[in-house]
Amino acid sequence: MLSGLGRLIHRRRWASLVLILVMTAIAGVWGLGVLSKFKEGGFEDPDASSTLVAELGSTYFGSTNPDVLVLYSSDTMTVDDPRYKASVKTTVGRLPKANVEETISYWSFDSRAAHSFVSRDRRSTFVAVKLRGKDIAAKVEDYDAVKEHLGASGLRVQVGGNIPLGEEFGQQVVDDIVRAETITALPLLILLVILFGALTASLLPLVVGVFSMIGGLAVLHVVTYAADVTSFALEVVTMMGVGLAIDYSLFIISRFREELDRGLAAQAMAVGNPWKQERDRAARKAAKQAYRAATQPVRQDALSATMATAGRTIMVSGITVSAALAGLLLFPQMFLRTIGLAGIATVMVAVFGATVLLPTLLALLGPRIEFGQMPWRRPTSKKPGNGFWYQLGHSVMKHPVPYFAVVLVILGVMFLPFLNVQFGSVDARILPKDSPTRAVVETLRAEFPNGSAEPIDVVVSGDLIPRNWTPKGKGDPIPPYLEAFRKRLGTLPGVTEAQFTGYSGTYGGVRISITHKYEPMDPRAQDIVNEIRGMSLSKAGYPLHIDVGGTTAAQMDLMSSLLRTLPKMALAVGLGTFVLLFMFFGSLVLPLKAIVMNVLSIGASFGAIVWGFQDGHLAGVLDFTPTGGVEATSMILILAVVFGLSMDYEVFLLSRIREEWDRTHDNRAAVASGMQHTGGVITSAALLFLVVIAGFSTAGITVVKLIGVGMFVAVVVDAALVRSLLVPATMRFMGAANWWLPAFLAGLHTHMDLRERTLTPAVAPTAAPPPLPDDHPFPYALTWKQPPNAGDRPWAPWTDGPPRPRPPNAHGPRRVIPPRTDDGGWRWDETDDPR
Repeated sequence: MLSGLGRLIHRRRWASLVLILVMTAIAGVWGLGVLSKFKEGGFEDPDASSTLVAELGSTYFGSTNPDVLVLYSSDTMTVDDPRYKASVKTTVGRLPKANVEETISYWSFDSRAAHSFVSRDRRSTFVAVKLRGKDIAAKVEDYDAVKEHLGASGLRVQVGGNIPLGEEFGQQVVDDIVRAETITALPLLILLVILFGALTASLLPLVVGVFSMIGGLAVLHVVTYAADVTSFALEVVTMMGVGLAIDYSLFIISRFREELDRGLAAQAMAVGNPWKQERDRAARKAAKQAYRAATQPVRQDALSATMATAGRTIMVSGITVSAALAGLLLFPQMFLRTIGLAGIATVMVAVFGATVLLPTLLALLGPRIEFGQMPWRRPTSKKPGNGFWYQLGHSVMKHPVPYFAVVLVILGVMFLPFLNVQFGSVDARILPKDSPTRAVVETLRAEFPNGSAEPIDVVVSGDLIPRNWTPKGKGDPIPPYLEAFRKRLGTLPGVTEAQFTGYSGTYGGVRISITHKYEPMDPRAQDIVNEIRGMSLSKAGYPLHIDVGGTTAAQMDLMSSLLRTLPKMALAVGLGTFVLLFMFFGSLVLPLKAIVMNVLSIGASFGAIVWGFQDGHLAGVLDFTPTGGVEATSMILILAVVFGLSMDYEVFLLSRIREEWDRTHDNRAAVASGMQHTGGVITSAALLFLVVIAGFSTAGITVVKLIGVGMFVAVVVDAALVRSLLVPATMRFMGAANWWLPAFLAGLHTHMDLRERTLTPAVAPTAAPPPLPDDHPFPYALTWKQPPNAGDRPWAPWTDGPPRPRPPNAHGPRRVIPPRTDDGGWRWDETDDPR
């Protein structure tokens, strides 16, 4: 099928190019719309108790995280100064009522309740602003309408809160992408020129990368109509799409040049270069045109062979990477689900670019792909037994135990830091150090009484909550059972205060906020949450509902959700990957070995992340603030992405080894030859991908840096240690068992075989042999037609048993058609040789 696709693209190359250009233009215009569709958050479990508390707070009680938080400060005045008070209250009073629903400030409470709104030196205060918008888009419009009116005379103003944070986060994402693409464009081009040795060939992967990025934006926009998408997904999708597109292009171009060189060499041997014999300029030009026309079948066959081999491998690789990303769909968190959906679609865009757009360009260019050839350009054909990778493969196969032991020790050492992993939540410290929103948060944490405290919110609800009770201030009558429960919460170890902070007669619930003296993820803070969740409350024998929220409870619920879902993801991804690799390689051992190798790469990557980010060893190099932990959902994301990328290189290597095994049935020769043909390409692909990842490691958002470093380490470990040393060593241990397939599965595999096949290279047409004489006793003995669909059949050795020995020749001398040595034609002859 893919061979036929290659021929179709070659015949309709101009139509294909025009269609792709139109699609790209439409996708570019459509994709820009995604920038206004992003939603914030998405890290929580929607079914968790803490998520319910957060939703009740925003809907009924008033959120403890205001839409806009305006920080006012002065070097000379305190909040007790009438001028300070007049300046702030005048500014707040003039905010557009059509956009602002409520404002809360230091002067909205009595002296006791207002203490949390003023800094310890009493020179700073903040105003919480609730916007009227019902959704994020409406709130953003409200914020744009009021942000120019927040300045107060004689005071410094800093703005934070959920809406400004979301705007800054989205703008930071766009800036990161532009910076990464700008930084990596020139190094990528230089590296491609070095690897390909030709300028034209070097530009093609960049073209496919740009196409993949445009297509990724369009795909992400489509996903917004099926699910909420965070702006953070844009960076991850762009990084993956561009990296995979360039990697896939490298494999297609390398194989096409190899097939084209082989076909053109055969053409040159058959007919030579006729234009070199022409002295007349016009005649030489005509001869060149005739030669180019004559090479069209060679170019078509080269593209067909490329699609049937490298194209098939890329499609299987894309499906395998997508299967790993599909595991993210099992998690309830919006962040993971949307990246899973968008990632799968982006991988498909990269596969389309490599298997449709790139072949179209190759069909148009043909031998002109070598334009701008560099002095170091070498022929793509490789002589068996030569080259660094062939020698390395033989060395590993000769001494597998030392290589195996050394690599395992290195991977084990790299994994050790992960044993001390601490998972934390996302906060403002993931933003750059000069972020205005982060500055507001850090000022509150450092200078305000409750700034560093993350309250635990407890919502008590039920039909017996009094509908006619609305606490407004000191002295209000409080139902005794609720007051007793509040006091009970206040006596818990480490709790400094427990007070009513919200009431809803509509919902039938009351919120109690508990402050404590611990950091949010301190084990003692988690003990408080567990103890509250273990409490019970009833009135007249009827139980009331107790839900616990806040940062600590939300992080605990997140970890519980991830741990519940992770085994399901591992089972689904592992089983799906095993089936795909079984279909591709026709072996039960190779898929299992590939999965184990990937786990080793992931372990090394996780260890590097903990060492660099949790322990802070990379903080100076990458310019971020260590938080003492790593964000849990990011680790799940890295698990899926790295598993897919590692399997990507595994498929490229083992597909070529399988091709050589089918041809020789020599395990050692197959591994060495497979490494000879793919070692350089895999290493080059890894280098290109590392350049792309390195660009995104300069991002301003710490989580993006973390993902970039995790992918960087995984690719380095996978290409330098696992694929180059560990895979051939383990294949040497297992020998022919690598290809073991029970007899009862062999028949099943023949119906689902996805292995790539090497097509016979194109040979230039030569003079046909003379027809058989009319008196030949077996005029049907020679045929030049291939059986129908012969090229589509899977290779099945001795399906009907071993071949029978040829019977002795009973018809006398055998007729043969040897070539003439004088004029290059053909002649009839006879031989007594029965072979």
